[in-house]
Formats: sequence, structure tokens, C-alpha cells
Amino acid sequence: MNGLIIGILLPFAGTVAGSACVFMMRRNMAPLLQKGLTGFAAGVMVAASVWSLLIPSIEMTGKEGLASILPAVIGFALGILFLLFLDEVVPHQHIESTQSEGPRSHLSRTSKLVFAVTLHNIPEGMAVGVALAAALEHNSYMPMAGALALAVGIAIQNFPEGAIVSMPLHTAGNSRGKSFLIGALSGIVEPAGALLTILLASLVIPVLPYLLAFSAGAMMYVVVEELIPETQQGRHSNIGTIGFSVGFLLMMALDVLLG
Repeated sequence: MNGLIIGILLPFAGTVAGSACVFMMRRNMAPLLQKGLTGFAAGVMVAASVWSLLIPSIEMTGKEGLASILPAVIGFALGILFLLFLDEVVPHQHIESTQSEGPRSHLSRTSKLVFAVTLHNIPEGMAVGVALAAALEHNSYMPMAGALALAVGIAIQNFPEGAIVSMPLHTAGNSRGKSFLIGALSGIVEPAGALLTILLASLVIPVLPYLLAFSAGAMMYVVVEELIPETQQGRHSNIGTIGFSVGFLLMMALDVLLG
């Protein structure tokens, strides 16, 4: 039970801790640091998608040949389509962008920034929830240590993500307290989504392989659509690449050693 609670709360704690950087740093985050941390987050998410989600999805089918990968293929594709759909129907705006995305709305820029980060956090919360549910029901394929490794990895990448949200909000004119609160609350969908998935575990057991791959596809959409392009804009794109490599290797090591 303790492992379950820790797994649910860890990713949110990472976002809260990162958002608190607004109280400790006077200036906005240096562009090179932001680029490196964004690349780091992308690397963590790619490694988590493969080792913590796709591989268990394939192993959990207990089949061979085409039948073993079919749930992973279908689930991954549906995860991509789900995030593509949300990207089109939810008004949002990314930190470094001056243009809104999605349908037209009269929401403030701050609200659109929060929606953008929330879109990023939805697949992460789903991934942790599905992994914990799989650990409870299929421990041989997804041990609790493996689910916790995923939660730790998501928490680590949420730290810079929280800072990347709260600090530009403060620079844009919001108070430190308001910037921290917005940054922290942007991660609330993660424990909420994880808890909901676990509560519905008895219903999702038959489709766990699909849900694991679905979460992987959703996270990969975020990486390819948003995070990697941000690291490659302007000068010093190699900093983002280095950050990606560090994040990927760290998450891979966590999953292999703890799982």
C-alpha cells in the first residue's frame, strides 16, 4: 500500500518542487538551461515509453508472433490519435510561443499556458496509473518496483517542467505565489488520473496491454510534437540533444535496475 501511495504522489511532488524554483531564482531560466532540461524531459519520456510501457505491453499478451505485438501497435496508435484530438479541441499556448493553438477562445494567455502543460501531463498520469494497476494485477510482467521506477522517472522530469512553467509566468507579470500555484496545479491531473485508473483496475485488466501502449503513444506524441522541436530551435541545439541523452540513459537505468 505504501508503494502505491508513493507511486501516485511522486510525479506531482516533482512538479510542485520544480514550480517552487520561482521563489529561489530571481531571473528567468537561462535559455541554455531550459533547452537542456526540455531535452532531458524528452529523453526520460522516450525511455519510459519503451522500457516501462511498450515492452511490458508486449510481454503481457503471453503470445508469440504478430499476436504479441498487436495490442502494442493498436494501443500506441490510439494514444497518438487521442493527443492529436486533444491538441485540436483544447485551446492552449506554449511558453515560448506567441500564437494560440486549438479552437479560438477568449481565455487569458495564462489559462492557455496552463492548458498546454496539462495536455503534457495527461499521458504521464495515465502511464503511472496503468503501470501501478498492472503491478497490482500482473506482478510477474510489471513488478511494483518497475512501476515505481516509472513514477520516479516522471517525477524527475516533472521538476524542470514545473520550473519551466512557473518562472516564465512570474516574468510575464504574475506574482511568485500565483506563478507557483499555477505551475503546481498543472500537475494535479497526474495523481488524479493515476488514482482513477487504479480504482477502475478491475475493469481495465483485460485491456492492460492496450492501455500501456496507449500511454506510450500519448507520451511519444508530446515528445515529438512539442519537446524535441523546442530543443532544436535557435542556437546550441546540441544542448537539448545532450539533455535528451542523459534523460534517456537515466530512465533506462532506473527501469532496468529497479524493475
